[in-house]
Amino acid sequence: MKTLLSLCVLSTLVVLCLSATAEQKLTNCNEVRAAYSSKGFNVNDVPNKGVNAASLKVCPQGYSCCTVEMEEKLSQQSHYEIKAPVSRLSTNLQSTFRQRHGHFDKFFRELLKKAELSLHNMFVRTYGMMYVQNAELFKNFFEALTRYYVSGSSAINLESMLSDFWADLLERMFRLVNVQYEFSDAYMECVSRHTEQLQPFGDVPRKLRIQLTRAFIAARTFVRGLNLMPEVVNKVSTVSASPSCVRAAMKMLYCPYCSGQVALKPCQNYCLNVMRGCLANQADLDTEWNNFLDAMLSLAERLEGPFNFESVMDPIDVKISDAIMNMQENSMQVSQKVFHGCGQPKQSMAFRSKRSVKETGFTPRFRPYSPDARPTTAAGTSLDRLTSDVKKKLKHAKKFWSTLPDTVCVGERIAPGDDCWNGTAKSRYESVVIGNGLANQVSNPDVDVDITKPDIVIRSQIAVLKEMTSWLKAAHGGKDISIENDEEASGGEESGSGCDSPSCDTDRDIYFSTPPNPVDPRVNLVHSESAAAALQGSVALALCGLALLFAHLR
Repeated sequence: MKTLLSLCVLSTLVVLCLSATAEQKLTNCNEVRAAYSSKGFNVNDVPNKGVNAASLKVCPQGYSCCTVEMEEKLSQQSHYEIKAPVSRLSTNLQSTFRQRHGHFDKFFRELLKKAELSLHNMFVRTYGMMYVQNAELFKNFFEALTRYYVSGSSAINLESMLSDFWADLLERMFRLVNVQYEFSDAYMECVSRHTEQLQPFGDVPRKLRIQLTRAFIAARTFVRGLNLMPEVVNKVSTVSASPSCVRAAMKMLYCPYCSGQVALKPCQNYCLNVMRGCLANQADLDTEWNNFLDAMLSLAERLEGPFNFESVMDPIDVKISDAIMNMQENSMQVSQKVFHGCGQPKQSMAFRSKRSVKETGFTPRFRPYSPDARPTTAAGTSLDRLTSDVKKKLKHAKKFWSTLPDTVCVGERIAPGDDCWNGTAKSRYESVVIGNGLANQVSNPDVDVDITKPDIVIRSQIAVLKEMTSWLKAAHGGKDISIENDEEASGGEESGSGCDSPSCDTDRDIYFSTPPNPVDPRVNLVHSESAAAALQGSVALALCGLALLFAHLR
């Protein structure tokens, strides 16, 4: 009996002792005052000892070290603290892709400038003053390519520009190889209209058109995608937290202060539910964000392979020179077709006084380039290196929005195990972790989310990503659909300048119809002896004409 009585007394003493300790902890707010002051708040807001906090709106009411004024200030602090890690992650992502956009854009622009300079230097060496006097044709060509890269189809119709370039080059060279004739503007219009049927430059224009179209569409669309990423991240990251989110964050981060437990951190699953509720709208961006990144990665592979901008632009001077040489070799056939279709031109009375081939100083033999003598980089790098780097960054950015809660609720922000704040006490968090996205928040136990009101800003960015993804997918196929009116004028195997329709296959080698006002309709029969004699004279003078390359065209 004495033993039993002793045990009862001992138990009572332990309970009283523990109660006294708890009472002492609740009534001592010194730790709270220090922690509160460290946040930059006035320490006088905190009572020296616990007070009756029946008016608290967020934290548990009762005996507390918190006041309503403290609760309001700590709510503002909570808003900042849940926004800060998201802002930091978003800022890092923006910075990463702003830098990559700058690298790619600088590379493409410098590559265009280098290609123009390379052509200029090669043509000066090969053709001398005869090129210099007509260099504006090629200067305009590169200016148009740059404008297309910068502004796309809204500024330049790439197909028309390339067709005009070859037609202009044909006109200049046709006058050259037929320098013994006089040609009116109407006659030369007839020649220009049939550039594609004549094929004076061989297959170079068709191949170059396909290569340029694909490469430029891929390059400028990819750069636009890189530029879009920081814009989307910036707009989404600035979306304000809802009042219910701030309330839940306050409860998670600072309600332990009220019971004097300033070092107590939230349970990880509790933190996840709060952050998934707060970032529900952002998580809904993830699907289109990932689709966009997949399209960027696919286009990056195209840039590494068949749509390689560097591989197209680096040897463009050689390709154009090959076309010029092809025109030289086929001048007789080209002239024959033109004379038959557009009419026999008049002899030039002034031709006899022209300078000789020797006087022009022209060397008709083309100087082939040595790959070892040509630089293969621009902006201090190469396209392969740029693409390899950006692909890693794009892959790393996948699922950025849906994993934000997991990224925030780690490390020092949470307490491992069961010794953590569960929203009401230091104990295990029992609720199930809900999924990401707005629809899943209907069962969120910690944040009240109105799933019927999606955020307008984020929905608009979802639409922007969707549109950009469609442009990227089109560019992957060599098409530019960023402006619907230009869809037929860009990209693909069968797009761009050249003759690709079935009708062109049958007409490619036939003589085209005579223009409405031929120069001399009486000599349109190529089988006449006079026309044949004139043609032979034209061929005999071809080399002499080449010597005057571009010199007589102004």
